[in-house]
Amino acid sequence: MGKRSVRKATRTDAMVHALFPARAGWDPVAGDQRDQHQRYVRHVQPKSENQRLLIEALDNASVTLALGPAGTGKTFLAVAKAVEALDDGRVQRIILCRPAVEAGESLGFLPGDLEAKLAPYLRPLYDALNERLGGKRLKGLIADGTIEIAPIAYMRGRTLNNAFVVIDEAQNCTFGQIKMLLTRLGWSSIMALTGDPDQTDLLPGLSGLNDVAARLEQTGKVAVVRLGDADVVRHPLVQAMLAVL
Repeated sequence: MGKRSVRKATRTDAMVHALFPARAGWDPVAGDQRDQHQRYVRHVQPKSENQRLLIEALDNASVTLALGPAGTGKTFLAVAKAVEALDDGRVQRIILCRPAVEAGESLGFLPGDLEAKLAPYLRPLYDALNERLGGKRLKGLIADGTIEIAPIAYMRGRTLNNAFVVIDEAQNCTFGQIKMLLTRLGWSSIMALTGDPDQTDLLPGLSGLNDVAARLEQTGKVAVVRLGDADVVRHPLVQAMLAVL
C-alpha cells in the first residue's frame, strides 16, 4: 500500500513539472517564486486608445484624473503604475485612499482596528495590488508602511512627499473633499484620482468629481482622461449592459 502511494505521488509530480517546465528558476509549486514570476511577466498593456492615453498621463503628469464607467481599467492601471513607480525608485511609498461610502446598503458597525474596518471598502485596491505584487510581498510592504491605507478623513493637514497617491471611487467625494485631497500633493509625488461620475452613491448634486475635472482641465497642467463604454475590458456583456442602463 505504501509503495503504491509513493509511486502515485511520483507520477503526479512528474505530470506537474511536465505541464509547467522550469524556466529561469521558477517552480509552480513554490508560492514565493510564483509571486515573483507573476509580477515580472504581467506587463501592463493598454487594451484601447483611451487606456493608452491614461497610461501616458500616469507616466508624465503629476496629477491625473481618470473618469469612466466600471470595467475600463481605471483603478488597475493607476495601481499598476504606482507599483511600477515604487519599483523604479521614483517614489518611496504608495498611499491608497477611498471614501468609505456604502453602495445602497448599510453594513453597520465593523469590528477591528482602522485597517480592518476599511478593508471591505478597499478590497478592489487590494486585489489590484495583490495581482501586481503577490500576497507575501504586499503584506510586507503594508507592514513596514511602504504601502499605506489612508482614510479621507485622516488626510487633512498632511503633505505627501515622494509618494504615489491613488484616490479611488472619487465620485463619492464632495467638491471640498477632492480639493482637500488634491492640495495634499507634495514634492516628487504623483496623484491619480479615478471614478465614474454616473455611479455616485452620494445624494444628487453632492459629488464634486465632474466639477473638479472640468475646472482642472482648463488649466492645461492636469491630465484628465475620459474613458467610455468602448474601453470596457470586462465580460463583453458588461459593455452591452452599460449601453442601455
